[in-house]
Amino acid sequence: MNARTRTLIAAALVLGVASGPVVAHAAPAPGPAASAAPVVRTPPDAAALEKAIAGLGPEHKDATAALVRVGGTSGSWQGSSGVADIRTGREAVEQGRFRAGSVTKTFTAAVVLQLAAEGTVDLDRPVRQYLPRTVPDAYGTVTVRQLLNHTSGIPAADGAGDSFEAQWEHRFDVTDPQTQLANAFAKRPEFTPGTAQHYLNINYTVLGALVEKVTGTTYEEAVARRILKPLGLRQTSFPARTQTKIHGPHNRGYQAVVGADGSRELRDVTEWNSSDRWAAGDIISTTADLERFTIALFSGRIVPKAQLEEMFTVPAVKDFASGKDAALTAGMSRMVLPDGTVAWGKTGGRYGYNTAIGGTRDLSRTLVYSVNSTDAKGQDMNPVALGIVMAAFAR
Repeated sequence: MNARTRTLIAAALVLGVASGPVVAHAAPAPGPAASAAPVVRTPPDAAALEKAIAGLGPEHKDATAALVRVGGTSGSWQGSSGVADIRTGREAVEQGRFRAGSVTKTFTAAVVLQLAAEGTVDLDRPVRQYLPRTVPDAYGTVTVRQLLNHTSGIPAADGAGDSFEAQWEHRFDVTDPQTQLANAFAKRPEFTPGTAQHYLNINYTVLGALVEKVTGTTYEEAVARRILKPLGLRQTSFPARTQTKIHGPHNRGYQAVVGADGSRELRDVTEWNSSDRWAAGDIISTTADLERFTIALFSGRIVPKAQLEEMFTVPAVKDFASGKDAALTAGMSRMVLPDGTVAWGKTGGRYGYNTAIGGTRDLSRTLVYSVNSTDAKGQDMNPVALGIVMAAFAR
């Protein structure tokens, strides 16, 4: 892969890790019939993948561990590197669980699209008609589809702050989704619904509330009944509202903190309450489970194919922050490599953990990784994660 390719991928994925989507060329996605791209026929480059995750551990600048699964009709590869715990130096757990962050949104979108297929939810219906006590008149025209593809104009709810230290001080806070919704809806819209795209968790918090209202059960139980249990995703779960630990085998997560004297500390961020992310980002899983989910999703075994098109359709609007063409879909986003290969997927970032799922639509190549990044919320793409992506999609 040449330098231009690496530069384009790096630029595309910065947004993907920092705020959720995996994005590339600015052009909107073509229609379903035009979305075919060159098939990945070569097997995964094992040497490149091994190099991408080599040497991880407490002394590595960017990551303490990584778990990778590359699959598809062109072949498969899996591997791990690094340590599970920097205190003991214990080898990374290849089947370990991790916080998958905003990959949760793909599960949420899948459930909503299932409900649409069943006729329980109309994607073009204002969400206020489903949640009249939650959504105020000012947001009365926002549709379910606009929540799915982040074109609602609903602003973010207030939080503890953007800095790591601010987040750290409130890491055990328990957040009520209804409180977040009330806070966000008390503000003015960022833009007229449907006229721009802004990736914000609040859209999927509203969708979580919608799922609960129309199914008559909790969001977590709805996902379990509709996706986790049918697919046998036994290592995938949602933490209880007050839960702070990752139950089961896992690799601990760390955040690099630089002191006033320039010293570098790896602070253990494994235990954290993620209730503030809920339906937008609190799922815990494994690479094996997420690979199974990705294959089933792309194959049309989770969401009927008519509704699945929503996950492969980019709205023809501009990104609210950058002014560039939108790249997000319902629960995923689109990346076009310079050789014409089109990949679809979702990234997630929680302190200590960067995650991604995705692949080509024809499933000739799939990728799932969890990187124990030492700056998982940083503005730049984690170099280890970037190396994995480049190696996985090398042709």
